[in-house]
Amino acid sequence: MIAPGDAAPDFTLHGLDGLRYSLHEAAGSGPVLLAFWKSACDTCRVAAPYFNRLHEAYENLGWAFWAVAQDPEPKARAFAEEQALRLTVLLDAPALAVSVAYDPEATPTLFLIEPTRGVTLTSVGFSKDDLNEISRRVAAYAGAEYVEVAPATDGVPAMKPG
Repeated sequence: MIAPGDAAPDFTLHGLDGLRYSLHEAAGSGPVLLAFWKSACDTCRVAAPYFNRLHEAYENLGWAFWAVAQDPEPKARAFAEEQALRLTVLLDAPALAVSVAYDPEATPTLFLIEPTRGVTLTSVGFSKDDLNEISRRVAAYAGAEYVEVAPATDGVPAMKPG
């Protein structure tokens, strides 16, 4: 699995919106957060609302948050609609070339990629602490006020393995 300190493997994938997304283009303008997931993952269902909160907290502030689907387009689209995902959903199936390159241990797995620094944080499964740390880093990069996206008191456990 790619770890903090590693270079982020470059890739280009199509999104559910029909557009092409290239890491080298996005990473040049700000941090990129990748969230690898699949529709059969129960932990991904727990994490999805928090992904939306994180995306919305810093929307249009010079960073990208991409959900990398390990499902074919119909399943990925159904999951994205069911979970009302607002972030960009990229399609890695059927080849799973990006998943092979990053080698996530489970789903969801998050990789925070910062310009000139490569991968600076990885998170496997669902972790409120990790989501809040990502929020801190994105806020600092964007010069925005930090938003706690995963409060301890919201009734959801602090962690759930992927």
